[in-house]
Amino acid sequence: MKTRYTVALSICAGIAAGAAAVQVLHAQARPPVYVIAEIDVTNPEPYEKGYVPGAIKAIADGGGKYIVRGGETAAIFGEPPKPRIAVMVFESMEKVRATFDSSAYKEAKKVGDKYATFRVYAVEGMSP
Repeated sequence: MKTRYTVALSICAGIAAGAAAVQVLHAQARPPVYVIAEIDVTNPEPYEKGYVPGAIKAIADGGGKYIVRGGETAAIFGEPPKPRIAVMVFESMEKVRATFDSSAYKEAKKVGDKYATFRVYAVEGMSP
C-alpha cells in the first residue's frame, strides 16, 4: 500500500513540476515586434540601387526579417498609405532600436533620404 502512495505522490509531483516549467517557459516567450515603414519614393531608380541593398542587409544583420516589401496597397478606412510599404519582424524592441541605430542602417538611410520620405514605427505584437 505504501508503494502505491509513493508512486501516486511521485506522479503528482512530476505533473506539478512539468506544469510549473511550462508556465515559466511561456512567461519567457516575448511577443514579436513589427516595424512598419511607409515610404514615398520620389526617385525610384537611385532609391532601388542606393538605399534598398544597404537597408536590406542592415535589417537582416540586426535579426529582422521582411514579411512585406512593396506590393499593392489599398486604403480601407482613413488616409491612404504611402505608395510603398515595408513590414519587418524582430524578436524584441531592443533589436529594433539597435538595428535602426546601427551605423550600417544610418548610412543606407542617408542615401534613402535623398530619394524618399519615410514614416517608420514599431509595434509589439501578440504573445505566441
